[in-house]
Amino acid sequence: MTKILLTLHVLAAIVAVGPVTVAASMFPPAARRVPAAARRVPAADGAVAVGTVRLLHRICRVYAAVGVSVPVLGLATALAMGVLSSGWLIASIALTAAAAGILIAFVLPRQEELLDQLSAERPVAHSATAQLAMFTGVFNLLWATVTVLMIVRPGSTTGA
Repeated sequence: MTKILLTLHVLAAIVAVGPVTVAASMFPPAARRVPAAARRVPAADGAVAVGTVRLLHRICRVYAAVGVSVPVLGLATALAMGVLSSGWLIASIALTAAAAGILIAFVLPRQEELLDQLSAERPVAHSATAQLAMFTGVFNLLWATVTVLMIVRPGSTTGA
């Protein structure tokens, strides 16, 4: 059962977290390009550019919801493996909670604000996209750290 849970946990992480990290990273530059595209050909490029930004936000939102399965499966796997009290796992849980908090509290709301501005054809401040890029970078860095902890597992006796 442990191997099945671990497999599902890893697959969920790849399928759910991967798209969020990529789409969230693509969002700020795509939002910055909307005004330039709209100035060139307002009817065509502007609508397509806003549609791209809207799609990136939807990917983030939907896959963030699917991403809830990652820590759930991870906890079930840790319980089955008997490693719930391991330091690397506790650190991973804390970092995962921090990443989820940043996504929910900072990344998704700022994406929505920028999308509202773009949909209303209001200019988007560069500082707003830069701040979103910063929060997205922190989110991605936290997930990268969790991934490293899951692979290295300090103190593990598996030799991996």
